[in-house]
Amino acid sequence: MEILKIENLKKYYGKKSSIITKAINGISFEIENGEFVAIMGSSGSGKTTLLNCLSTIDNVTSGHIFIDGKDITELESDELSDFRRENLGFVFQDFNLLDTLSIEENIALALVINKRNEKEVDALVEDIAKKLDIQSILKKFPYEVSGGQKQRCACARALINHPKLILADEPTGALDSKSANLLLETMSEMNENLNATILMVTHDAFSASFCKRVLFLKDGKIFNEIRRGNSKRREFFNEILDVLTLMGGA
Repeated sequence: MEILKIENLKKYYGKKSSIITKAINGISFEIENGEFVAIMGSSGSGKTTLLNCLSTIDNVTSGHIFIDGKDITELESDELSDFRRENLGFVFQDFNLLDTLSIEENIALALVINKRNEKEVDALVEDIAKKLDIQSILKKFPYEVSGGQKQRCACARALINHPKLILADEPTGALDSKSANLLLETMSEMNENLNATILMVTHDAFSASFCKRVLFLKDGKIFNEIRRGNSKRREFFNEILDVLTLMGGA
């Protein structure tokens, strides 16, 4: 079952009287339920614009984006806000945790905004915290826990609403190698054990090697696509590097 379907998506910047930039120029692809997919490309390839369109932050010029069968390009702004809150999860580069809230409150925030009852919120937080092994830190604040624990909190927050799709924007970009590895292993666990569908934008081949499929963007178009299949992660990493070499680096 497809969770995301993109049909001939275009996003242009500029007007007829000025230079038009074709940030996304006719992209089409699908993501099935339970996939872990990376989007790679150099600066200016269109990957960030694509993520902004998928997250409903930016409007498309033409084309369609279907998430769980609903065409989000046809929704009004107030409908988009509700759809984003109920169907999408986000993992940011800098976690975006609120220091004035406990780990438990950070995870529960989306549920509270959606006006879920207190007992249900407590049960859902406890369940996801158990799955990500952060039960012992729920009462602590972000500044009292390690970077790895913050990462798991951010992942728990992204999962708490059982979103149809999780969008990760360069999640390892500001991390050291050890913390990056921990985050990627956590995201792999989310995908394998919790059947989370994840789309991750990254410029890093090591990060992309944790995924099941990689789409490469160049000049606003899909340049190539590779699947991991039964390959070991090290082998897939080398495949990714080969494609990046063909593209001229990322």
